[in-house]
Amino acid sequence: MQRRLKFEKTANLGMNTLVELITTKGKSMKHFLMVLLTLLSQMPIGSAMAQVKAPANDEFRVTLLGTGSPAPVMRRFGPGVLVQAGGKNLLIDSGRGTTQRLMQSGLKLGQVDALILTHLHSDHVVGIPDLWLTGWLEANYAQRKGPFVVYGPKGTQALMDGLAIAYDWDIKARIADQNLKPESIQSKVTEIDEGVIYEQGGVKVVAFKVDHGELLQPAFGYRIDYAGRSVTISGDTRFSENLIKFATGTDLLIHQVAAAREDLLKSPVFQVILAHHTQPHEAGIVFTRVKPKLAVYYHFVLLGIPGIPAVTEKEVFEMTRKTYDGPLLIGEDLMAFRLDAEAVVPLATRSQ
Repeated sequence: MQRRLKFEKTANLGMNTLVELITTKGKSMKHFLMVLLTLLSQMPIGSAMAQVKAPANDEFRVTLLGTGSPAPVMRRFGPGVLVQAGGKNLLIDSGRGTTQRLMQSGLKLGQVDALILTHLHSDHVVGIPDLWLTGWLEANYAQRKGPFVVYGPKGTQALMDGLAIAYDWDIKARIADQNLKPESIQSKVTEIDEGVIYEQGGVKVVAFKVDHGELLQPAFGYRIDYAGRSVTISGDTRFSENLIKFATGTDLLIHQVAAAREDLLKSPVFQVILAHHTQPHEAGIVFTRVKPKLAVYYHFVLLGIPGIPAVTEKEVFEMTRKTYDGPLLIGEDLMAFRLDAEAVVPLATRSQ
């Protein structure tokens, strides 16, 4: 197969997103339109332009709220994926900055129907206190009605119990001073195992175990199905046969990625980090076997130090192409997709 790849940076200020311009015999127009839509989705949207409309009840929309890792950078906030389907708003993980990204996506904090955790590493849960406490307020951007619903692995109940102790003064003060409803600061936790964990309004969420390392269990990925369409989110994992099993046939596959230069891997510190994640050529094998309509990278763990620069996103893309030649995008914060019956369509999003 003859394939010409050309990478260009988007024009969005402060963004270095790499977009693939693909010309493939028999598929050039389809790929061109996909890439054009994605490029447009990364352009800033001025205040005079129409904002993104809330999804209709029968729409299936997925928004990358945060595509980063523990690194405190402005371009990529902590891991978080918003799945909207059947009138439900499900949040997968709540990393740093989730509340800000939710607001930018057009959703009130109190409109999150359930938080679903892949695992309990700090970068995936550090945004919980803000979402939980701020979403309780009566301000227009919050207004949660009822308890804070959380699904997650063993240890999630202890996490929420600990937060209730840590913020006891604030909770009691706001109930007494602002007359906030006590029932809306309560957490309703379901600790999960592999299988169906949520099924409401035609939306089904299936948890499956992934391999984040022997000492980092349990860790889960999730497949969300609605009206014959589906998105699968990897969470943190090494190459996982179980992920391939559960994700096969999914429309949209959102997968984490990690990479480092060989010189950096002389250090045991970076060896351990990379050993817990999926490298680009491994992710390419996953994509080839799953065959999604679109594969998207998120949760970038691109390691570097002074003197040994981090692997670039362009290099990640090129590494992936050694084992996968299908539709692939470098995810960005606030990148959104609509899952139609025949295609995954990138949507214009609000400016960061």
